[in-house]
Amino acid sequence: MKLFKTKKGNVLEKGDKYFFIDLPWDQLINRDGLYGFLNNSAGLQELSVDEADGWLGQGLQAPVGSQEVWAAGVTYLRSRNARMEESKESGGADLYDKVYEAERPELFFKSLAHRVAAHGEAVYIRRDSVWNVPEPELTLFINSMGNIQGYSVGNDMSSRSIEGENALYLPQAKVYERSAAIGPCLFIPEEPIVASTVIHMTIQRDGKEVYTGEVPISQIKRSLTELAGWLFREMDFASGAYLMTGTCLVPPNDFTLQEKDRVDILIDGIGVLTNHVFYKPGRT
Repeated sequence: MKLFKTKKGNVLEKGDKYFFIDLPWDQLINRDGLYGFLNNSAGLQELSVDEADGWLGQGLQAPVGSQEVWAAGVTYLRSRNARMEESKESGGADLYDKVYEAERPELFFKSLAHRVAAHGEAVYIRRDSVWNVPEPELTLFINSMGNIQGYSVGNDMSSRSIEGENALYLPQAKVYERSAAIGPCLFIPEEPIVASTVIHMTIQRDGKEVYTGEVPISQIKRSLTELAGWLFREMDFASGAYLMTGTCLVPPNDFTLQEKDRVDILIDGIGVLTNHVFYKPGRT
């Protein structure tokens, strides 16, 4: 099942039917047994296909309420290698190798809800960075009890030049206005997502494809429940939290995003997250 957050309300896609769920988003998703709750559609208002298309086409929001967004780094071998490459000159390459092999994962705060871009909205690149990339990531919704209840598509926008200059600059490389995108929905399967699920990314510039790649999530070094457990080990999240789980799709070192680039991230079974790239308006 897929749950969409729109300006008019919450829309549940269940098979070939659509339903309106009149509950606040946080109250709706923050529960154990979310699949079972949503599967019991008795009493829900059914929407026609035309009604659902209208709601989804004119006001789709990121599937985030008051939740914080966090991220895990260096969870794939390709990500470790990329971080080591970008940090050679600063002497910090060994840090990423050690993190990849360590028991404790790299976890960092990514965004508050109001800075998260939805499907179809703009994501930003930093003006003080010369090397900007998208990072396509399977994103977990973890309820306040620490249990994974759903999945979404995430884009962890990053400045490789800032992080490569000094590992302590990670917050500036990762956390800024519209540096995170999540959508188009919250995917709630009956069973945990399968390891054969593939993440795809395509970047277009002036209508032409300049990068494409795909990878199965089976290549991740750590389990999804392990990552969730570390995030909740010493913190509470009253309405749950979102956790981006790392990337394995890294454009070549001579690639950097430009304004008006289009980034499409598809995760099998969940859907496509599309964003266009811009600088933050109003700054020179």
